[in-house]
Amino acid sequence: MPGPLRGLRILDFTWALAGPYGSMILTDLGADVIKVEPAGIDEQRRGAGPYVHGVSTYFFSVNRGKKSLTLDLKTPEAVQIVRDLIDPANGAIDVLTENFRPGAMQRLGLGYDDLSQLNPRLIYASTSGFGHTGPYKNRPAVDVIVQGMGGVMSITGHPGGPPTRPGYSIGDMAGGMYTAIGLLAALHERQTSGLGQHVDVAMLDSQVALLENAVVRAANTDEVPGPIGTRHPLVTPFQALPTADGHCVVAGVKDWQLFCAKIDRLDLLDDPRFQTNADRTAHHAEIEPILNDAFAKRTTAEWEAELEGVCIVAPLNTLPDIINDPHIAARGMIAQLPVANGNDTLKVSASPVHLSRTPIQLKQGASTPAQHTQEVLRSIGRTDAEIAQLAESGAISLPTSDSS
Repeated sequence: MPGPLRGLRILDFTWALAGPYGSMILTDLGADVIKVEPAGIDEQRRGAGPYVHGVSTYFFSVNRGKKSLTLDLKTPEAVQIVRDLIDPANGAIDVLTENFRPGAMQRLGLGYDDLSQLNPRLIYASTSGFGHTGPYKNRPAVDVIVQGMGGVMSITGHPGGPPTRPGYSIGDMAGGMYTAIGLLAALHERQTSGLGQHVDVAMLDSQVALLENAVVRAANTDEVPGPIGTRHPLVTPFQALPTADGHCVVAGVKDWQLFCAKIDRLDLLDDPRFQTNADRTAHHAEIEPILNDAFAKRTTAEWEAELEGVCIVAPLNTLPDIINDPHIAARGMIAQLPVANGNDTLKVSASPVHLSRTPIQLKQGASTPAQHTQEVLRSIGRTDAEIAQLAESGAISLPTSDSS
């Protein structure tokens, strides 16, 4: 069964993580994504390691299923190839995605104004650190910069501790996700208007959007949210607690008296500091060491069994726990995809989108550098002789014998 975005053609200029993560979402959903890479690129220059089976796992994880087209965009021949791909006379690309600093594509003659004149239906999606407007638009940005400027590091970690970066690149990935959402909205609107538009998504804006509860509190009260460990600012207990063999996560206590009995702390039953959720939250610094001591006396599994029906309780899993979890396996959330050498596979996280009639089916890993250059150029009428001449001039590169 083809994916729901079957027939959607995307020319993808994104690199690193933010942009490729967004276009990966669309690839998983069935879009035909042509990834533009620099001419002469090889696996070692595609991204950070670790390298497994000779490929960059960093690149592989977010570029699965995409075709590889290699171009030297500093040459007029390569720029013309892009224009030919965008030209409706050649079947036309529906969407162009890029995550260069604002102005970079314009300097190549490939900005939105340039290409929308050629194809008014083109959706042109730009992901950048700070967006294409505003005083910060020309500043460079990577994940940690955006997390720092976006406020998330100021509320992550433990009270009194240093600013902490979350354990994954939410600055990059949020920008990619919002780009995918934005361009899908633009595609839907195009069905009515017949026109494309520029989708401008900033990684910094995306962080502000994800800070919804912290923003509404800071903007409308005298509170300045700060780091609070694993607990919740409004609900107690709602946090990770140490057990005899690890940690468990507790939330949503339904009956405080029953909870006290279950953790063998009957002395807390009538303690006025802890009777309501508001009381417990106001006195969180006093109740946390009590809970830590109580939970350390049993294993995580024992607490799961003991507290069933009293509150929501679950183990705090490590990555190996998640990868081997039977529920994760049942949901198909770890996919095994072939490496382009044809002999090996790599496991990656799959798509969380489950569709009843047009399910996502991940079958392809990342392409080898330049693997589809000839195929793409033939689709816009280039002959084999012309392709060979383009390769000789350096405007494109072709697959090498060890990557084909």
